[in-house]
Amino acid sequence: MVVAVLGTGTMGAPMATNVAAAGMTVRAWNRTREHAQGLEGVEALDTPAEAVDGADLVVTMLADGEAVEEVARQAIDSFPADAAWLQMSTVGIAATERLARLADEHGTAFVDAPVLGTRQPAEQGQLVVLASGPNDARERAKPVFEAVGSRTVELGAAGEGTRLKLVANAWIAALVSGLAETIAFAEAIGVDPRAFLDAIEGGAMGPPYAQLKGKMMIEGEYPQAFALSLLRKDVGLVLEAAERHGFDAPLAKLVADLADRAIAAGHGDDDMAAIVEAYR
Repeated sequence: MVVAVLGTGTMGAPMATNVAAAGMTVRAWNRTREHAQGLEGVEALDTPAEAVDGADLVVTMLADGEAVEEVARQAIDSFPADAAWLQMSTVGIAATERLARLADEHGTAFVDAPVLGTRQPAEQGQLVVLASGPNDARERAKPVFEAVGSRTVELGAAGEGTRLKLVANAWIAALVSGLAETIAFAEAIGVDPRAFLDAIEGGAMGPPYAQLKGKMMIEGEYPQAFALSLLRKDVGLVLEAAERHGFDAPLAKLVADLADRAIAAGHGDDDMAAIVEAYR
């Protein structure tokens, strides 16, 4: 099986190497070519069209809907007639609908399959794939899904994966922001936030994420697993979907404001745990 991977950034690069390690032929393209070169078992190509030529499956893993659409339009005329497009980026409802129409116009099977997880799960092949789209295309995509993920959640028509991803992102954004305020509040009233993390560890109130991100917040060091700027982008997609469906999302609006403040302080490229800097 030949798999083209368009986008080999923080998530796309480990996904490409895991697909190659599973025995598939992987051809990759990235806007910055150096990010596609040197990946074990992966051939780097100069253009999206070259990467998809002869591919059975095409994976897009790019920053946002505009980037995916721009790259897809460069490549889609070179998609083989029987290739399936696995759109695994987080792009929101409106962009997913545009991309599905583009695929339909070219007679290409479109699978909407965003993933849950950040850099480390991507490196370990432990992502959760939210797969939606035509059954036959999803069946063909299973080797890729199994290579990059520990579990695939099978959904219905294309678009359902994206909607579930938005719900999950709303939860993660609220969780990280609530943790940030709790850490900052503890510091403000003279409580060692490490004592808080110790108190909740191992219980129902203490998800592993609290320990992982809480320690980063306390230490003020944010090695990137998932950039704060991308969290802000994802919260924007949540708000876009909420407005579209007439749902008031005040918590998501607050998270967006906190992220904007931390980004303005210079933390956009840091891990999303840096949202705590909005309080400092």
